[in-house]
Amino acid sequence: MVPRIPVSVDLVVLTVREQRLSALVWRRDQPPHAGRWALSGGFIQLDEDLPAAAARVLAERAGLRGAPVHLEQLQTYGYPDRDPRQRVVSVAYLGLAPDLPAPSEAHMSWQGVNSLTSMAFDHRRILLDGVERARSKLEYTSLGAAFCPPEFTVAELRRVYEIVWNTPLDPRNFHRKVTGAEGFLVPTGRTTTRDGGRPARLYRRGGAELLHPPMLRPGRA
Repeated sequence: MVPRIPVSVDLVVLTVREQRLSALVWRRDQPPHAGRWALSGGFIQLDEDLPAAAARVLAERAGLRGAPVHLEQLQTYGYPDRDPRQRVVSVAYLGLAPDLPAPSEAHMSWQGVNSLTSMAFDHRRILLDGVERARSKLEYTSLGAAFCPPEFTVAELRRVYEIVWNTPLDPRNFHRKVTGAEGFLVPTGRTTTRDGGRPARLYRRGGAELLHPPMLRPGRA
């Protein structure tokens, strides 16, 4: 008899909040792993495919219905002992978004990824894989702007890179690279003083998906 193995979807939803890279998690109140933080997740339904399941979990379990979250498949986890109750295969998705409000549900919370050292099941491993994917995405794609509001300054974008990569960046060198990357940033023709000091130009995300040349992390060039 062929065994039937449940398939779940788990979400690594990341944002830059309060000047730190944060993940959306919830506190488990039932065993196993009662009291530990966990990623939002749920079993797929018989009438839905994986992207639809991820979108449903994002709306219903993570409480982010209608939020501007970039969602992409991260990795599949299927080793036998990942859930002590039964054999479960999980398809993880990575979500990236600008600063989002505090969750409406009391058990949900934005937590700094560096503080999530002990999580339920294998969610710490999934989280770290998601963080590394996000860091790599910032090198080769325009998804760094996914952490920004629709209009942003180069300084605000640089701060996103510094927070996600966890390293300071030279402002002039960063400005030269992002404005020189074809199709990455589009000037809006407007300025703002919200960064302090002189008015700074506002940009929006361009149509490029891949960066030419890439924005390599310090030490990886």
